[in-house]
Amino acid sequence: MSKAFDEINAGLLEAMDHSRGKKSNVVTHKPKPVDVKTVRKKTGLSQHEFCAKFGLSIGTLRHWEQGDRKPKGPALVLLNVVDKNPKAVLDALAS
Repeated sequence: MSKAFDEINAGLLEAMDHSRGKKSNVVTHKPKPVDVKTVRKKTGLSQHEFCAKFGLSIGTLRHWEQGDRKPKGPALVLLNVVDKNPKAVLDALAS
């Protein structure tokens, strides 16, 4: 049990250092921002088709395309994947 505690404690201390801006071995991954309208156009889908395919509301998509809001988290990751290979994503969704 002591080894498990030591590992958890070390991770916690490292996370605390990272949150305070201190040097740590924490690796963070930030997906790059995307131009949502350009990504959608790469798919060849209309706004309504894109929303239906990816489970988005039309309002959310329009806010992203107009720049009023920015996609975050899993949505941003998905849009990065679609940006890199729209055909593969659309093929995967079709099967």
